[in-house]
Amino acid sequence: MTRTDRQRWLFPSHLVEPGGSGAPRPRRTVRDWIVDTTLFLLAAFFGLLVVDGSAQYTGETAVFVDQLAGAAACCALWLRRRWPVGLAVGLSLVSVVEPVAAGALLAALFSVAVRRPFREVAWIGGLATAASVAQVFVRPDPTLDVGLGLAIGFVLILLVTAWGMLVRSRRLLVEALRERARRAEAEAGLRAEQAQRLAREAIAREMHDVLAHRLTLLSVHAGALEFRPDAPPEQVARAAGVIRDSAHEALQDLRGIIGVLRAPDDGGHRPQPTLATLGALVDESREAGADIVLDTTVEDPAAVPAATGRTVYRIAQEALTNARKHAPGTTVTVTVRGRPGEGLTVDVHNPAPAGPVPHVPGSGQGLIGLSERAALAGGRLEHGPASGGGFSLHAWLPWPP
Repeated sequence: MTRTDRQRWLFPSHLVEPGGSGAPRPRRTVRDWIVDTTLFLLAAFFGLLVVDGSAQYTGETAVFVDQLAGAAACCALWLRRRWPVGLAVGLSLVSVVEPVAAGALLAALFSVAVRRPFREVAWIGGLATAASVAQVFVRPDPTLDVGLGLAIGFVLILLVTAWGMLVRSRRLLVEALRERARRAEAEAGLRAEQAQRLAREAIAREMHDVLAHRLTLLSVHAGALEFRPDAPPEQVARAAGVIRDSAHEALQDLRGIIGVLRAPDDGGHRPQPTLATLGALVDESREAGADIVLDTTVEDPAAVPAATGRTVYRIAQEALTNARKHAPGTTVTVTVRGRPGEGLTVDVHNPAPAGPVPHVPGSGQGLIGLSERAALAGGRLEHGPASGGGFSLHAWLPWPP
């Protein structure tokens, strides 16, 4: 049980059990019972003072009637939460001929000021003021001056009404703050869900970019061993070496990604690829049997921003992986152009394969991930069938001066 649950009795019922137009009326809390009982006792005490004062100049019958009327008015206060306006109007009319109901009327006015908007409070306060004026002349007190009686009635009504409006404004402020806190909590939950979704997408994109290249090498060379069991021992040994190295690299990459996820602030994970490592990627693919032509005019790859270079590397990696899967045996051309202030362009093109291509399973999400990666870097990426046949990919990335 939380501290708030233990202190529910300290709050009004409308804060503990908020209800709408169709919700049932909230039950009284311990605090509500204490307030209602206190108002009942104050109204009864006020009525007893009035009865005791009027007994000096009225008869026993009038005193008895006043006592009954005062008791009924005080008991009616238990209905002030359900019918505050009706109770205030009724007690205003009764107080014209029964001064003992004045205390109950003040309590009813306080309830109206707490629960109703200013327009209703204004006209009910005016009605109570008129009833107070009429009561001074209908049931005058010989021991009290008329002007003083009018002033006392007006001041009491004004004070009670102002006090109730102050309580209402404070309650509205509390409810507004609670609603703002609920909205902030809901927005925080949505932001957390969005952050989790973006993190999952980033993890999936990184896993695809890192492992797809390695696993494609494994698939291609394992397929070659399966379909060419009679290959020369040198080719078999070469394919087995590529499979072993690719599996080892894939395992290292996977460990690196898991290490980053476990401790993102740890600087001990493997270094991220940049444009300077693009040549190593091409050499690795050439060792696996791919025919790749790398044409770059970037004299100093280390001068390219790390994020931009990593994006170029991932684009080339995914393009080479797709070419190896869908156009094996073709010559893939990778062209990198750019200079500071103009941006960096990457073009990857491969012709159509000469014969049928064995089916290699794939998710089809690689190019979509590349488009998202290029957009996040502030660039753009286009891909599709080339005009002269084959497939081409073009990307532009910003390179600030």
